[in-house]
Amino acid sequence: MSAPRPRTPADMYDFDTPLPLADRAQSMKWSRYAGRDVLPMWVADMDFAAPPPVLAALREAVDFGHFTYSKPTTALTDATIAHLAEAYGWQVAPEWLVWLPGLVCGINVAVRAGCETGDAVFTATPVYPPFLSAPGLAERRLERLDLVRGETRWEWDFDAADAALAKSRLWLLCHPHNPVGRAWDADELRRIAELAERHDVVLCSDEIHCGLVLDPAKRHVPIAALDPAIARRSITLMAPSKTFNIPGLGAAFAVIPDAGLRRRFERVMAGIVPHVNMLGLVAMEAAFRDGEPWRRSLIDYLADNARHVESRIAALPGVRMTPVEATYLAWIDCREHALEHPAAHFEAAGLGLSDGRDFGAPGFVRLNFACPRSTLEAGLDRFAAALSGR
Repeated sequence: MSAPRPRTPADMYDFDTPLPLADRAQSMKWSRYAGRDVLPMWVADMDFAAPPPVLAALREAVDFGHFTYSKPTTALTDATIAHLAEAYGWQVAPEWLVWLPGLVCGINVAVRAGCETGDAVFTATPVYPPFLSAPGLAERRLERLDLVRGETRWEWDFDAADAALAKSRLWLLCHPHNPVGRAWDADELRRIAELAERHDVVLCSDEIHCGLVLDPAKRHVPIAALDPAIARRSITLMAPSKTFNIPGLGAAFAVIPDAGLRRRFERVMAGIVPHVNMLGLVAMEAAFRDGEPWRRSLIDYLADNARHVESRIAALPGVRMTPVEATYLAWIDCREHALEHPAAHFEAAGLGLSDGRDFGAPGFVRLNFACPRSTLEAGLDRFAAALSGR
C-alpha cells in the first residue's frame, strides 16, 4: 500500500470515502458484476457524489414535486454562455445552442446532418466506440486512421489524415481524446482546422471531457473558438455529465454557429430526439453556475490519481501507457502479454475494464481512475496480480 496521500486543495470535498454504489442495482457500472467479486473500473462515470450545488438544486426540484414537460430557461442559457466564456474564453450566441438528451445521440445526428448517405466519415482510432458505429447506422462509410503513439504521448499523422480526408465529408474529432487522454495542443488544433478547411468537411468535435484537463495551468480550447472560418463548419458537442458526474441525467448540447448547418441538425432531430428532462436541465444549470470550486478540487484529486496509475503501470512488465493529460481514463497497452482477450483476462482476476477492441485497438484496456484512492489501490493490485498469474 502507498503512503498516506498528502492533503491538497481536493480535501475541500470528500473524494476519499467510497459511496455505497455496489448495492445499487440501477448503476450500470456496478450491476454488471452483481454477485461477483469483480471491481468495476470500466464505463466512464465517477465513483463520487455530484457537486453539492447540483444536489441542492435537484432536491429543491424534487421537493417541488411537479415533474412537468420542460424546456431550457433563460437562466440555463445565460449560465451556459457564461460558463463557456469564463472556462474557455469562448463567446457563444444563444441561438447557437441546441439542447440534447445526451452526447451519443448528438454524434449520430451530426453524422446524418453533416453528410449524405454513402459519404465517408473520418475519425482517428482508438476512439470512443460510438464514433465507429454511428457512420454505419446512418449508411455512411467509415474512413479511419490510427493515431501514432510516441514515447510520451499519442499524436496525429497529419499527412495520412490529409489523404484520408480527401475521401471524406465529415470529421468526427474527439477533443480531449477518449481513450488516449490527449488534450490536443494549439498547433495540433490549427493543423486540424487547416485540413478541415482544405477538404471542405464538416467538423463534429466531441468535447465532453473539456472540463477534465488535469494540468490546472492549462485550459481546454474549443476548436470552434479558433476563428470564424472553422466555426462556420463546426458542430461542437458538450455536456456537464463527465465533469460534474451526472451522466444518468441525460443533459447535453451542441454549439452550431452556422445557421444552415444548425437547421440541418435540428431537422434530423425533429420527431426523433426527445427533449431534455427537467432534472437534467436543473442539474446542468447548477453545475455551470455554481460547480467550479468542486471541479477545481476534483481536478487536483484526479491528477493525483493519474500520476499514481502511471507510476504503478510503469513498474509492471509488459504493459505501458502514456501520461494522461485530460479525462480520468488510462489507456494501457497489454499486447506484449499476447492475451487473446485482455479484458476477459482481467475480469477473471476480479477487475472489470473496458476492452480496447471496442475502441478499434485490440490488445489494449481502458481503466477508469475516477474513484477513491482506496478503490484505485485495490484495482491496481488486482491488475498487477492478473499479470503475474497470482
